[in-house]
Amino acid sequence: MDIRSLHEWQVTTARAREIQLELAPRVSQEGAVKSPRFIAGMDISVNRFAKTGTAAAVVLGYPDFEIVEVATVTGRLDFPYVPGLLTFREAPLVLAACAKFKVTPDLFIIDGQGFAHPRRIGLASHLGLCLDAPTIGCAKSRLCGEYDEPFVERGSFSELKDIGEVIGAVLRTRSGVKPIFVSVGHKISLAEAVRWTLACCRGYRVPEPTRLAHQAAGGFLKIIRDAALAASV
Repeated sequence: MDIRSLHEWQVTTARAREIQLELAPRVSQEGAVKSPRFIAGMDISVNRFAKTGTAAAVVLGYPDFEIVEVATVTGRLDFPYVPGLLTFREAPLVLAACAKFKVTPDLFIIDGQGFAHPRRIGLASHLGLCLDAPTIGCAKSRLCGEYDEPFVERGSFSELKDIGEVIGAVLRTRSGVKPIFVSVGHKISLAEAVRWTLACCRGYRVPEPTRLAHQAAGGFLKIIRDAALAASV
């Protein structure tokens, strides 16, 4: 699929913050995804000792959640680890994985922040601009903002606010399990982001697309698929 080149990735931390401030107004918090055929999940596994990372992008058919494509890319992580600037460390590898897709997903779910970011442009939003596609940020931890704990039942959520602005939702995807932090990535509303996150959760805390992408980034997805095939013979 096509990837938009918006800027250089090898920049200083000061320039990276400037780029975020320049791009943030272009992030759209409106839109809906209707009857998607393909939903992609993206994640990255980091080897801090080798200073390398493996990005994985997994495309699933919807609504059957059958795996359609799996793409992985391993490379060096040259940008330093700086909270709030992880996009510049991880996005080049993630985009390289997406560039391998033969199909074009209708929706991308990213393990990371979207609008719920100090400069309102986390990894999911930045990738959404590069892909020119609807994206959702689904993070397991909070980067910024305050919230009230949602009710314990699946589907309950509360607003995540920063300086009085709603920047995301704290969503309970399984009853009695820790919530996840959902935010708009790009070209989708927060209500739609919450709806599709829940629709993609199949008994686990995180959505199926990012759960499988996490396995693929760690090199475990092929092992699991091979074991399942062997068991069915």
